[in-house]
Amino acid sequence: KMTVKAVKMPCTTPNVYTKVPDGGWGWTIAFAFFFVEALTYGIIKSFGVFFNDLMESFDETNSRISWIISICVFVQTFTAPLSTVLSNRFGHRFVVMAGGVLISTGMVTASFARTVVDMYVTIGVISGLGYCLSFLPTVTILSQYFDKRRSLVTAVASTGECFAVFSFAPAITALKEQIGWRYSLLSVGVLQLSIVICGSLLRPIIIKEQEEVKAQPPEEPTETKYMLENEQTRTSIESIDSGVEITTSPSNVPGNTKAEPKSEEPKEHVQILVENNSTPPEPKTKLLDFSVMRDYSFICYAFFGLFATLGFFAPSLYIIPLSLSLGIGKDHSAYILSAMAIAEVFGRISAGWVLNKKPIRKIYIELICVVLLSVALFAFPFASEFWGLMTCSIFFGFMLGTVAGTHIPLLAEDDVVGIAKMSSAAGVYVFIQSLAGLAGPPLAGVLVDTTQNYSSAFYSCAAGMVLGAVFLSLVRPCKAGLCHRQQQCAEESTAEVVPDLPDDFIEMDIGKAENSGKGSDGV
Repeated sequence: KMTVKAVKMPCTTPNVYTKVPDGGWGWTIAFAFFFVEALTYGIIKSFGVFFNDLMESFDETNSRISWIISICVFVQTFTAPLSTVLSNRFGHRFVVMAGGVLISTGMVTASFARTVVDMYVTIGVISGLGYCLSFLPTVTILSQYFDKRRSLVTAVASTGECFAVFSFAPAITALKEQIGWRYSLLSVGVLQLSIVICGSLLRPIIIKEQEEVKAQPPEEPTETKYMLENEQTRTSIESIDSGVEITTSPSNVPGNTKAEPKSEEPKEHVQILVENNSTPPEPKTKLLDFSVMRDYSFICYAFFGLFATLGFFAPSLYIIPLSLSLGIGKDHSAYILSAMAIAEVFGRISAGWVLNKKPIRKIYIELICVVLLSVALFAFPFASEFWGLMTCSIFFGFMLGTVAGTHIPLLAEDDVVGIAKMSSAAGVYVFIQSLAGLAGPPLAGVLVDTTQNYSSAFYSCAAGMVLGAVFLSLVRPCKAGLCHRQQQCAEESTAEVVPDLPDDFIEMDIGKAENSGKGSDGV
């Protein structure tokens, strides 16, 4: 009898399903991801409320203070492969909980910082590493719990950062007026410790198909054991001396051959062989599978993420300076940024709803959204008054939501790498994004300083988004071409193997026996 030993992981209780549940405990994971998104990217986007206070306290320029978030985003994306390795080794739950501790530690320590360099280390490095360990494993395990509803659920859950921008920015501003920026930052760090609670809800999932049912033979035996006896030598092929046992199907034996029903012992032996073949030993899990780098479709998708990231962060940083340079007041400039965040919520939900429809090629929908996002970026420099910027901001926010909420979960689609390699692909993908995340805002700043015009920042973002659209358009053709080549190789290898197969020796012996019988008749 074959026994299957359940693998028990410390401090975890895996959910075992026969197929992707598309719900179940996945709804709890989506709830946790909503708050993880709010306490990671929501805080990053709301950190601008501390900029003036930090410049006054440390007597530093805006550019040096902005490096705090640039370093944080870079560390967050650059250490994505480390997050993948740790998740595969210790599980998603432990990694996210550890990330929550790091985030809180960095923020709390930053409230006691005396120089901007201390901020680089505490928020930039420590909290940045925590953001990576918290966000990426959560979105990865959420994708494993859903299949048909994956796009919609991920998009809706990712709106946590948008709601956080609404709530945290005014709340932190009001809190600063009461207790100062240091204690406000300390309060934010304590609040982010709740990521540990969210991480504790991430129960691992195991998809275990019932293969043993397929391996069961029918009740009535379909195979019969035959003993062929040579007429001249009267020697049985199945003899105790030879130790040879022949098992074949009735179709391979002439009708005049004597047949005996198959015994129970060989039947059990055949059943065990089938079960062994249907459930091969599990290979050792790779901590980080770099084989995705040999997939041309993933390479194109990674370049899409690299160039598209140039347009993700810079517009949010430069929309207010652009509006102020056009003579728009500070209050109205804040309304523009709020409208962008509201539109992003609707964009994320709309994209998830559309991508949840079937049949639909999701990669093409993503491409349309990226092209429209490029148009929105090109439109900003042509706006010259409040309502023009408001219109551009709403359009940009909506299209940004359609792309930002779906570009990572889209890795799980078969057009890119598939759900099996989602974990490793996400780590490598976000790692490649880190280069653009670090260079994007400073590059836009250099162009602004050179041209003395904030519109140039949006041109650089639009150029990067256009390049991203070009590489995104190549993902599906590369995948289709690769699959076609693999199919051709499989057919060629099959054609080479089949002619080399030896003929069944039973049929050879039967043929020899018939020839021998004809020869004796002729004599």
